[in-house]
Amino acid sequence: MIERGLGPDLPFTAAVRRRLLDMEGVGDATSLADLLFLERWEMVPAPGPAAALRVSQIRRANPGLSAEIRAELGRRG
Repeated sequence: MIERGLGPDLPFTAAVRRRLLDMEGVGDATSLADLLFLERWEMVPAPGPAAALRVSQIRRANPGLSAEIRAELGRRG
C-alpha cells in the first residue's frame, strides 16, 4: 500500500495514487516519473522552459489530472 509523504518516489496526492492504480500493469518507470513530476510542479513550479514543456506534455496526456491535483492541494490548505 502507498502511504502519503514517505519519499520522493511516492505520490503525495490521492489523485496521482488513483491514476497510478488505473495504470497498474501497463505503466512503467517513465510514467511514474512523469506523474510525480507533474504533482511536484503543481506544488512548486520549477523554473525554465524545459520543465514547462515537460509539464504541458504530461498534462496533454493526462487531461484533468492537474486540476484534480490542484483541487486536492487547495483543500489541504
